[in-house]
Amino acid sequence: MNKIFTQSFALLILFIAFLSGCGEKSNTSSESVEEAKTYQWKLVTSWPKNFPGLGMGPEKFAEYVNEMSAGRLTIKVYGSGELVPGFEVFDAVSQGTVQMGHSGAYYWKGKMPAAPIFSAIPFGMTATEFNAWLHYGGGLEMWQELYKPFGVIPMAGGNSGAQFAGWFKKEINSIDDLKGLKMRIPGLGGEVLKRAGAIPVTLTGGEIFSSLQSGAIDASEWVGPYNDLAFGFHQAAEYYYTSVWHETGTTLEFLVNEQALSDLPKDLQKIVEVAARAVNEDMLDEYNARNNNALKVLVEKHNVKLRQLPTEVMKALKGYTQEVLAEQADNDETFAKVWASYSEFLQSMREYNDLTLKEYYQNR
Repeated sequence: MNKIFTQSFALLILFIAFLSGCGEKSNTSSESVEEAKTYQWKLVTSWPKNFPGLGMGPEKFAEYVNEMSAGRLTIKVYGSGELVPGFEVFDAVSQGTVQMGHSGAYYWKGKMPAAPIFSAIPFGMTATEFNAWLHYGGGLEMWQELYKPFGVIPMAGGNSGAQFAGWFKKEINSIDDLKGLKMRIPGLGGEVLKRAGAIPVTLTGGEIFSSLQSGAIDASEWVGPYNDLAFGFHQAAEYYYTSVWHETGTTLEFLVNEQALSDLPKDLQKIVEVAARAVNEDMLDEYNARNNNALKVLVEKHNVKLRQLPTEVMKALKGYTQEVLAEQADNDETFAKVWASYSEFLQSMREYNDLTLKEYYQNR
């Protein structure tokens, strides 16, 4: 009896061990299949293909993802107009036509009045301050909440730093000189300029030079010396205004289709997130390193005339900015909510920087 029981028990243990081994093999096999599966994504942008700074951010992102994933996730980057027009990037990602996009949030003002806050606010935060608000001040969560109804997940995708006021065919000596001026300028900066009597025009980067040259527009902002030299704007406009007001630290964005991201294994999702964060810092580093050298070329080789907007003009633009922001907040609840968070953080940064960097820059 005991012998039979012992033999039966031993057989039962062996059977359980066999089943357990099958289960482990099945799990291991499942994990191996997931790790072996490859994914191919498309990423569309609002910039010319391989354009310095803005256009190279997505290229570096694709390179980082490919290397970190050991080829399990490959991303093909398309410049503006190659797959979709530059101003249709958001829709393409939202509809699932492509998995990713790279653009600027101020282009979606018509869809979401609060969107421009996540790119550039006149007289707003610097790049460093904005990144702090996004990642440690609740800004990113608000951004994600804003895009969620469209099935799009935003991630900071680079920053061009403080931008010059732009290129003008005539000098600006008073606020009256802005009246009737046709200027390429997007987002809330365009709304402010409109309040001053100018005519804001929205154009993709590739359309600016020909529009300036033909006289379709009288002035244009773009980014700063590094990019403006590459586009050759000095051949179409005589005066380069260095005053910073409309885009004090312009954040670009990676747009990710929510379903496409959720379909990836967890490790690949994290790789996408980390690669975007790396590009966000890398782009700012590049602009900071290259802008001044490009400015020297513009002045010393191409005889560009540098100018600053008069104090009267800057004061007027700041006043119009306050009016525009107040109206936007009154007209849109979401804008008011995001702006409250943004402005509170901006005030905190202003107070701290007044105690530290402001005095340091003066002493240096």
